[in-house]
Amino acid sequence: MTGSTEQFSELQRKNMEVAMRMAQLSIENSQRIMALQSELAKEMFQSGVDNAKAQTGASDPQAMMQLRAQYAQETTQRMVAAAQRIAEISNAGRAEFARLVTEQLASGSQDMAESMQTFMKSLPGQTPNMMESMQQAIATANAAFEQISKASTAAMDSVGETVRKAAGGAKRK
Repeated sequence: MTGSTEQFSELQRKNMEVAMRMAQLSIENSQRIMALQSELAKEMFQSGVDNAKAQTGASDPQAMMQLRAQYAQETTQRMVAAAQRIAEISNAGRAEFARLVTEQLASGSQDMAESMQTFMKSLPGQTPNMMESMQQAIATANAAFEQISKASTAAMDSVGETVRKAAGGAKRK
């Protein structure tokens, strides 16, 4: 029974390490996105001030309208570029998260199966189907995660493609 307790403790320690890495990854990606948003806000503010100054010096209404149109176009391009960078950061984070979870499921399910076998063998009156049911449940959970990961990847790829198309359209205008 002591060996089984040690195995579960080791399994818990490994799970905690992965959870901490995932939390760190989330924090790092959030910081990147916040820095990007902060920089964009500074640029947009300065651009707005510069544009307002330029409009006050415009000699006629047509020149003012041209300055406004140019400002709107530049703003749109900056916003699309920022959205694209955020999507890239998110995609990279999602890929790393999926990799970590996949690795954990692969190694963790094996460790869990071994721990459960050891634990079940030490129980009096065990049934032979109990361990088989546990392994089947783990395999089902792994398959479900794999499907969710594939669907998430497809969805994020679609979002990234949409942002790239929008960026291409904004640059052409």
